[in-house]
Amino acid sequence: MRMPRSIRGADVAGKRVLVRADLNVPLERGEVADDTRIRASLPTLRLLLDGAAAEVRVCSHLGRPNGRDSKYSMKPVERNLRRLLPDERVRVLENTRFDPRETENDDTFARELAAGCDLYVDDAFGSAHRAHASTEAVAHLLPAYAGLLLLAELEHLGRLLGEVERPFVIVSGGAKVEDKVGVLQNLGSRADRVLIGGKMAEDVRESNPFPFDVLLPRDVVAASSFEADAESRVVPYDDPPPGWLGLDIGPESREEFAREIARAQTVFWNGPMGVFEWSRFAEGTFAVARAVAECDGFTVVGGGDSVRAVYEAGVAERISWISTGGGASLELLEGKELPGVAAIPSA
Repeated sequence: MRMPRSIRGADVAGKRVLVRADLNVPLERGEVADDTRIRASLPTLRLLLDGAAAEVRVCSHLGRPNGRDSKYSMKPVERNLRRLLPDERVRVLENTRFDPRETENDDTFARELAAGCDLYVDDAFGSAHRAHASTEAVAHLLPAYAGLLLLAELEHLGRLLGEVERPFVIVSGGAKVEDKVGVLQNLGSRADRVLIGGKMAEDVRESNPFPFDVLLPRDVVAASSFEADAESRVVPYDDPPPGWLGLDIGPESREEFAREIARAQTVFWNGPMGVFEWSRFAEGTFAVARAVAECDGFTVVGGGDSVRAVYEAGVAERISWISTGGGASLELLEGKELPGVAAIPSA
């Protein structure tokens, strides 16, 4: 896999640097609810400041605003970042998606972002699969480099695309099989075991689109309706009561999935095993999180719900790599070229 040139090798002393970070964080009552992504941006920003950069301008999108909208303002993000990194040389620009030219990859908007800057650093792996003005066009206007987080994502996820230590186990879940087809088709034939749970497993049972065997749940926690307080019980996966819904993998499936994961030397997990945001249907997802954490091999977790699960299960620090990428992670593992990476010269 081609690696872009690193900001580690750039002379930034006295330079004005434009940094595209991934600061797309959740907000609650006008404040940052989870600053994980902000903290992930700090190593690159500190590297630039320690290198005597004259100014660091940080840009990012936040949410999906339709034009300028105060509820998507970067002001709460800026306050949070300044608490973590109180350096007057750091400046946070307003939400790039307030301008429709951002998603159009407009060269004029890119020139406005680049104006007055000496070089560009892309550290927003989570947006690297989007050819937007702040992720792609601007990289052709300034000397462009990859930030530390972007490089780390490429290095860790790239290990899954090369020669892996075996057994190699993939665990996939979530609601829609079409979201994961590309990754599973690219990686699944190279894996020793592919475990599938969640609503995705129902789709695969009905029509398996993969040219390899998959392990589906034996039992599920089924509910009489899609309600948090609906009547529920453990039933065979292929024989639920008429009209009932499988909302979590059952105890036998949890144990079988955990055994397969325990034998692995490489694990990639993306997607929950059910409706884990409801505590009654969370145990399957948390069982997988614990099993991945207990695995002695190289473990990677990607996707918002899976990442949330390892944190809520209290095992995040025992995972080898937790990807911030979401869609970018999936597209990279599908074998696709990411526009934000392709725009940066090679190392």
